[in-house]
Amino acid sequence: MKLSNEITAVVTGGASGLGEATARALAAKGVKVGIFDMNAERGEKVAKDIGGTFAKVNVADEASVDAGFAAVRDANGTERILVNCAGIGLGMKTVSRKRDTGEIIAHDVAAFKRVIDINLFGSFLCASKSAAAMMALDPTDPDGGRGVIINTASVAAQDGQIGQLAYAASKGGILSMALPMARDLGREGIRVNTILPGFYETPIYEQMKPEVKESLRAHVQFPNRFGQPHEFGEVALFMCEHAYINGEYIRTDAGARMPPR
Repeated sequence: MKLSNEITAVVTGGASGLGEATARALAAKGVKVGIFDMNAERGEKVAKDIGGTFAKVNVADEASVDAGFAAVRDANGTERILVNCAGIGLGMKTVSRKRDTGEIIAHDVAAFKRVIDINLFGSFLCASKSAAAMMALDPTDPDGGRGVIINTASVAAQDGQIGQLAYAASKGGILSMALPMARDLGREGIRVNTILPGFYETPIYEQMKPEVKESLRAHVQFPNRFGQPHEFGEVALFMCEHAYINGEYIRTDAGARMPPR
């Protein structure tokens, strides 16, 4: 797909971190970008910076997603690119034991469900709604391409750490969706790919203690640093532009493998 001002995109979680970097990278190519996020203040600012459109959207709520797509499509037209970056993290073991009392505590069920709802169900919901709209569009290239969907998983999908049960499960589900979704949509000219980011300088990691970040960085091979959000955005652009990448995933982790803890 040739990126230009004739192309429209939607980026979920586009108000910060990897989503913001992707929204800015697409806009720099001339693409009209719609941003979905729950942070209205930050989302409005990013949208204003890039000449895009913001909609406050809870990706786990169908009515909210429908309203968000309606709003950005009214402003920009139907998207040909969807990049799902909205997500949350959680640290909680399958079962924990309190050191002082020995009390055994099972994983919080509501917390597990919330992570699945936002990360996995939210990605599916936005992808399905977007694909339905893309299918009504005319192809833009000789191959018959109509659109591109990029989902964001995580290296935790393959290297989940202790306490990452819910997060790893949600990201593993996202990774597993790539091939069947690509097969479902291939005849309609819609490609589907997945990015598995490693350690990036995003708000989640910025909240970590310096010693924790240093411990994680020790597992990065080369370059031995955390990734910059713009580097994630560059991978997303590559997946949009390269017509022969479909049903695939790319780890962007500088060769890191997450340790057990």
